[in-house]
Amino acid sequence: MDHERYSDAYIRAVLSGVKTVAVVGASANPSRPSYFVTKYLAERGYKVFPVNPGQAGKPIAGLTSYATLADVPEPIDMVDVFRASEHVGQVVAEALALTPRPKVIWTQLTVRDDAAAAVAEAAGLQVVMNRCPKIEYARLSGEIGWTGVNSRTLSSKKPQRLGQGVQRLSIDGRTPTRS
Repeated sequence: MDHERYSDAYIRAVLSGVKTVAVVGASANPSRPSYFVTKYLAERGYKVFPVNPGQAGKPIAGLTSYATLADVPEPIDMVDVFRASEHVGQVVAEALALTPRPKVIWTQLTVRDDAAAAVAEAAGLQVVMNRCPKIEYARLSGEIGWTGVNSRTLSSKKPQRLGQGVQRLSIDGRTPTRS
């Protein structure tokens, strides 16, 4: 597969097809991207398992963290890798040792390992590299668009369709939720 570009249909199918996500390299620091991606995915209905050996058993974004993928007590659909590119091969090997295996290996922005991707794909997993599931979910659901970012129209007026609180939209056409 060409990992330079992904169709919206491919990304949408990946994000719609997974229910459980292990975030490898999740941080307990609320100012780190891995923390707010963990929190965001959990708020969108995914069951998220932070994986960080230094934080095992402690909460990250209000969720119990685990030392390794093997320690996660449920089958994992997607492994989201927040580690440097040189560690992706090790994460893929750990994911492939799981029973059942995850469906997807996803690496965050700037994280890429074509050899590890080939190993995962040869084992039947889907791979997304150098992308952020939070950004992709927000883009495909329209959450980014309603703020004017995608529309090229910025306004101080609140859009008509918004209610009170933060709007959360779905990528699968479900009714938006608010909190």
